[in-house]
Amino acid sequence: MGLRVLIAEFMHETNTFSVQLTGQDAFEAHGVYLGNAIPQAFRGTRTAMGAAFEAAESFGWNLVHPLVTGANPSGRVLDAAFELFAGHILDASAGVDGVLLHLHGAMATESSDDGEGELLARLRKRLGPDTPIVAVLDLHATLTQLMADSANALISYRTYPHIDQYERSWQGARLLERAMAGEISPKVAVARRPILYALDGGRTTSPPFKELLRRGDALEASGEALVVSVQAGFSSADVHDIGPSVAVTANDRGQAQAIAEELMDYAWEQRHFSSISFTPLAEAMARAKAGEGRHDKPLLISDYSDNPGSGAYGDATNLLRAVLDAGLRNVGFHAIRDPQAALAAQAAGVGNRVRLELGGKVDPSTGGGPLDLDAHVVALTDGHFIAYGPMGGGVWRNYGLSALLRVDDVEIIVITHNGQAIDLAQFTSLGVDLARKSTLIVKSMQHFRAAFEPVACEVLEVDTGALSTRNFKTRPYRKVRRPIFPLDDI
Repeated sequence: MGLRVLIAEFMHETNTFSVQLTGQDAFEAHGVYLGNAIPQAFRGTRTAMGAAFEAAESFGWNLVHPLVTGANPSGRVLDAAFELFAGHILDASAGVDGVLLHLHGAMATESSDDGEGELLARLRKRLGPDTPIVAVLDLHATLTQLMADSANALISYRTYPHIDQYERSWQGARLLERAMAGEISPKVAVARRPILYALDGGRTTSPPFKELLRRGDALEASGEALVVSVQAGFSSADVHDIGPSVAVTANDRGQAQAIAEELMDYAWEQRHFSSISFTPLAEAMARAKAGEGRHDKPLLISDYSDNPGSGAYGDATNLLRAVLDAGLRNVGFHAIRDPQAALAAQAAGVGNRVRLELGGKVDPSTGGGPLDLDAHVVALTDGHFIAYGPMGGGVWRNYGLSALLRVDDVEIIVITHNGQAIDLAQFTSLGVDLARKSTLIVKSMQHFRAAFEPVACEVLEVDTGALSTRNFKTRPYRKVRRPIFPLDDI
């Protein structure tokens, strides 16, 4: 009989500055898959779970798959939700020979700043010291010592946008198979420095991160390390272990620690590097206006600071207000998260006009308050579609009741469930022809680039002062270790 392996996914990136706590309903909006519903949803997809099913077939594993769920980044996870979903994983772990998990690595709950560490520690206590536990993490994980002590291997994505979840999960599966066979005895060492934000925010094509990945490849190829993982960390979390880290998996923990420390020395040396350049909002509007009808592809403007993928509310209006005030023509805008506005559009019906207060409802002091608009309802959908883009993997996405509103010559997508722009279908599912737009607006820091940069003539990034503004010194950090760069002079 094949080895019995538990696979599961439980993901949340927690913005502790958000006022929107994350309960069971937020996970259900994103999708909660239990037991036998999981193979049907994920087998054959280019996702972490898709890779796990392929590996199981290749290695002859008998799978236990209790849970796949995640919620859009937001505030702290309610303890009740954490206990519910962690319980599914823990209850299914009895008698397994190995565990392969897909976690984010930056989850914080009401009672813990280290949700993944808590889950892994509980799992280790149940399974004992000899059962291998491998976890695949997001590149923006806040990796803790508890996580390192509780797992046998931690493997982070190597791309940003994150288009290698499938590959990293296959890597984790191969390592788990070797560990269960007794070929290796992997252990994890982690190193960090007093840095809140560096490594270009995780941009893997920029020099510091690219160099660390190169060094990691060489170490893995030489056999000095089984896995070298570099984490940029998540800066929108007021937690002690904030910041970049290096996790090295090897048979010898002492050797792994030495490697991790050397790589973090380089990260410290490169802490000032940044490739991010914001365009002033007024300048971005002027360039968009000047370029109307002059290019074969649209100009793409990203709202960095209202990125739902970092836990921002997705309803900031400063950028939309600027677009309307500038009189831009032929614009596609994704998106304003406003369930009330979506319901108002539904009540008015397609083809009718609706007067509504759009956006700015969660916290008008961050990114702009509501806009009083007279809009034409162009389209309505239930927000369900299959995402086939580089980050889509061929799985269903759900943004809830969604509307396409037209104000002047600006087509505004309104969604119920928050989410950043990462797939072209977020526009096309509502009938927006991206190729014929003069300007496209997206709310995203970096993930939009995988799908949207190829269809754009140029990309401009703006910081509109919303929750995820790059101005770290405006954030009320209280728990982070001090002194720390760039908050303090070190």
